[in-house]
Amino acid sequence: MSGWMDKAMDDLRPWIGRVRVVEDDIGLMAVRRAAGTFDMDPESFRVGSELPPHWFGIFFTETVRQGDIGPDGHPNKGIVLPPIPMPRRMGAGRRVKVMGNLRAGEPAVKKAEVADIVPKSGRSGDIFVLTMRHTIEQHGKVLAVDDFDAIYRPAVPPGQKTTATVATLARTDQAWSDTTALTNALNFRYSALTWNAHRIHYDGDYTRSEEGYPALVSNGGLSMHLMVDAALRHAKGTLTGYTARLVHPLWVGDRIEVRGEAQKDGRLKIWAADRNGVLCGEMDLEFAR
Repeated sequence: MSGWMDKAMDDLRPWIGRVRVVEDDIGLMAVRRAAGTFDMDPESFRVGSELPPHWFGIFFTETVRQGDIGPDGHPNKGIVLPPIPMPRRMGAGRRVKVMGNLRAGEPAVKKAEVADIVPKSGRSGDIFVLTMRHTIEQHGKVLAVDDFDAIYRPAVPPGQKTTATVATLARTDQAWSDTTALTNALNFRYSALTWNAHRIHYDGDYTRSEEGYPALVSNGGLSMHLMVDAALRHAKGTLTGYTARLVHPLWVGDRIEVRGEAQKDGRLKIWAADRNGVLCGEMDLEFAR
């Protein structure tokens, strides 16, 4: 680990263990907008309707004031998340336990805890890994615990491209597959649902010139949501947990093909590929009978 990162941890370490509580009424209109975004019948949801098990990720958005938004569209450092001294942040993976489902139109809370901050130095340079633990509760009952990892990277020098992850072809021995087009409209609607103003998802000039990506970046949260959607269509039983890892970016205008094995002993392994067959994400899910 670089010496400057060790010094930065002196300021960051007190953040570990801090908890922020976010309230949400799981409003019916928000639920119906989510349903429409994922091509479900909005009118099928009423107050009290049980939501799909992974929809907690759509709600409990941080309503940060416009004056507290940074140049990348994220809240300024130190307002919601720790002031990690690197400008580029992207989701990398999560470990989720599911104990129940949210219900529409009923108050709930998210307890967002800074679970860990880990500095790392490796082949791709210096990074920080932030782990947030989100505990979802409704009517005093814990419904889900979501450990979410985000990677912080240095700025890209002007005129250079971001360090590319090594492309690996996805397996082709799947038992089934589902494909979704990652259109501008879908990415916009998902970002609106989750109140995500990160400019890499909608501002092409910023994305190319400031962050060094070749095109608009499809939202990683959307990828994970679509992967669970596909798994639920092909699995039997009640979802009790999953782990997810994103390994390669997807671009707006591309497509995500979710491929999966046959379910066995309550476990299901799935993975995602882009239009070129490059592996973009992996997920292991567990189901109870």
